[in-house]
Formats: sequence, C-alpha cells, structure tokens
Amino acid sequence: VRLAAIRTFFRYVARRQPAASEFCRCVVDIPSKKRNIKTPAYLECDELDAILAAADRQTAVGRRDCALLWLLYDTGARVQEIVDLNVPALRLSPPEQVRLLGKGRKERICPIAPETAALVRTYLDERGVSLDANVPLFTNRLGTRLTRTGIARRIKRYAWFASASMPTLGDRRISPHTMRHTTAMHLLQSGTDLRVISAMLGHASMLTTHHYARIDLEMKRKALAATTRGT
Repeated sequence: VRLAAIRTFFRYVARRQPAASEFCRCVVDIPSKKRNIKTPAYLECDELDAILAAADRQTAVGRRDCALLWLLYDTGARVQEIVDLNVPALRLSPPEQVRLLGKGRKERICPIAPETAALVRTYLDERGVSLDANVPLFTNRLGTRLTRTGIARRIKRYAWFASASMPTLGDRRISPHTMRHTTAMHLLQSGTDLRVISAMLGHASMLTTHHYARIDLEMKRKALAATTRGT
C-alpha cells in the first residue's frame, strides 16, 4: 500500500516537473515485493454437513441460522452481501434464486436449492413477513438487521458444536469467508466451469477464481503421487 502511494505521488511529480521525470520513472519502476498467496481454507463435505446439522431446528433461532447457513453455502456470497439482503431480493418459487449486490454496486443472480428456499420461506412465515415486504432478510432478537459480527459468531459457534463429532474442526478458524471458499471448491470439484464460478461469486477478475483451480490441481497431484507410491 505504501509503495502504491509512493508511485502515485511520483507520477504526479513527473507530470508537474518534467525535468525530474527520469528520477520519477526509477521510483515508479520499483518492483513490488513478492509474497506467497495464502491458500483459501475450505470445508470438506463431511465437515460442512456437521456444521449445518449443528443448528437446532427445534428453536426459532436455530431455524433462522439453518436458513442463513444454507443460503451462504448455496450462493457463496460475501458476508456483507447477506447482511444487506432485503426480502424482495429473493425468488422462492421455481427457479429459486436471490439477487445479490456485490462490490462496485454490481448485481448478480445466484440460484439456490429448493430446500434452501423452503427453509427461508419457513423462517419468513414465522416472522409474519410477506415476500414483497422491503425489510431485512435476517434479523436478530431485537428485530434489527443481523450484522457481520453476528453472523461470524453464529458460524464460529456451530463449528465449535460440530467439532464434538468432527474433530478436524477443533483447531480451525471457521468464518463466513470459509463458507464462500467452500462453495467455490465444491463447485470446481463437481466440474463447474471456472467462468461460471467467477460469475456466481462476483469476482472482478478470473485470476481470483484461478486460485481455486490451482489448489484443486495440487490436491489431484498429491492423490496421484500417493497412488503411485502405493503401487
């Protein structure tokens, strides 16, 4: 960030003081420090199932959270996109879908499973909210919009509950973005085209989506190597 600011300043200087343009060019050409790209953390199918099952559907809060978790997974949405959702953005009849507003105020349509739509409909019916009511989709106990922090706490809580039956979750930090990475990886592993995944997740660049392809390829190489050693 500092280097970007310095480059911007010296481009400005070069425009205002042409005599210093050669010196400014040398500063602008300073290369960025290379850094390792952090591998996105995601959930295996059994880990995801354990977290989804941790929400108690016998309670109103549990039913809300179940709808929330399934919607996060189906759409691969950023947590803020879920926070900002109002009820009219949903279509709960076939073809079930949701309209998300992402970065740069860009809208995209994401399909959702009929089971997820049914969970959301049940949740709204319990609240007495009609599908055309322009109110927040997910609310807290006070009836106000559920926050990013609130969603993160719920996911962390259910991951902790699930770790009792799924020990691999015990020492991991599970966040809303983990759900987003999980959606991307599961779509890729099911054979979905990278361009479709990129559009569904609202990536500004395909380079972001290619990170998942690189991880999947590394996993396949390790599996092949293990098989070869076994023979």
